Amino acid sequence: MALRTILTTEHDEEALRKRSRPVTVFSGRTHQMLDDMIETLRESGGVGLAAPQVGILRRMVVIEREDGSILELLNPEIIATEGEQTGAEGCLSLPGIWGEVTRPMTVTVRAQDRNGETFTETASGLIGRCFVHECEHLDGILFTDRADHILTQEELDALDETAEGEEDAR
Repeated sequence: MALRTILTTEHDEEALRKRSRPVTVFSGRTHQMLDDMIETLRESGGVGLAAPQVGILRRMVVIEREDGSILELLNPEIIATEGEQTGAEGCLSLPGIWGEVTRPMTVTVRAQDRNGETFTETASGLIGRCFVHECEHLDGILFTDRADHILTQEELDALDETAEGEEDAR
């Protein structure tokens, strides 16, 4: 496994705006790319990572679930959504930028695993949000394209204080 460099809008806007191609070969090279993406995701502290964020224009996503397990989505397609949630969203490719984004509450995706087997997965809350965010990366769409509002530093500080207060209350 190897750490990959995460592309950022500071230097790589054009690469992040390209549409990814489907994965058609489920071989050792694809497995290695997925393993590299997982290592990069875990090192970064993020929740999800799409292949274009590390310079691979293939339809591949890795997401770390709340329990620490990794979900690999190749050629993911959102097939159902339900409800709505609005909240602060950030991105490894846009360091320091956060925005208020409205997303579906529950999302179902159909995808393939690293061996080409098709499956469906449904998630709500943060992981449901992540499904949409990462799938949009595959089409060259960034969360700032969807943001209702980009948060100021003062708004971010207020969110941090609220989160700390909630942790203290537990």
